Amino acid sequence: MAREDIEFTAQGATMRGWFYPADDSSGEAPCVVLSHGFSAVKEMWLDHYAEVFQAAGLSCLVYDHPGFGASDPLPGTPRQEIDPWQQIRCTQHAITYAQSRPDVNADRIGLWGTSYSASHAFVVAATDHRVKAVVTQVPAISGTASFTSQIRIDHWAGTDAAFAGERLARMNGAAPTMMPVVTEDPAGHAALGHRDSYEWFTTHADRAPTWRNELTVQSVEFVRGYDIQHWIPLISPTPLLMIVAPHDRVTDGQIALAAYETALQPKKLVTIPGGHFDSYTGPNFDTTSQAARDWFLEHLPTQN
Repeated sequence: MAREDIEFTAQGATMRGWFYPADDSSGEAPCVVLSHGFSAVKEMWLDHYAEVFQAAGLSCLVYDHPGFGASDPLPGTPRQEIDPWQQIRCTQHAITYAQSRPDVNADRIGLWGTSYSASHAFVVAATDHRVKAVVTQVPAISGTASFTSQIRIDHWAGTDAAFAGERLARMNGAAPTMMPVVTEDPAGHAALGHRDSYEWFTTHADRAPTWRNELTVQSVEFVRGYDIQHWIPLISPTPLLMIVAPHDRVTDGQIALAAYETALQPKKLVTIPGGHFDSYTGPNFDTTSQAARDWFLEHLPTQN
């Protein structure tokens, strides 16, 4: 499979990734923009999705979020900080870069997001009409629900105090406090406290040497209140495919199923067995990648 290392500028920083030119295309091809979820980097199986799309005649732009993997942080912000609105803006810069390429049909841009980046894809598709088709895989719908499910109620006051103290310290010039993304200890302190999160990240970290098991404490504060339900009805008439694992314990598949009901046509729902991370490998990879491929081919036709 042909692949080109690329970079583009976003708000004064350099984003880096890969461009996969569509197979058997001699002119302008449709292009799908892909990015990963919470702290993950492009080497964690996004190449396999891009190869499926590429073989079907779709070009792909895969990139790392600012401050993660190969991409630089935005000026004035630290590495390993997950700011959802910053990532949304950089998704739009990635679309602009894709449209600027002479081998891309600027009127046929698709957007694929998974987990946390699926949340961003809802917002971008609802507000940026350059996106002509969108696929969201195991999407995170409610940061509030995720926060309250992972932090015991008797710890909320202490957590609020820690967030306030971190903001004050950083205003006074302190380096950001870091915390693990995942931990082996079920009672340990980590952003993603689920055992399956630990197993997935550590099992697949050998594919992604740039992934680091740390992020800023403020990243977790940004999760709370990042609720995107009200954007979903606004996506129409852009075609929306949602791929949901009903038994997902990381982003809550039941909340995602309820959110799907609020979307307007055209829309489609695909459900998969297993948990959140089962979507990326094994039989579910065939299901998720082929469903996304077919959705893009239907709504971003490779031929006029």
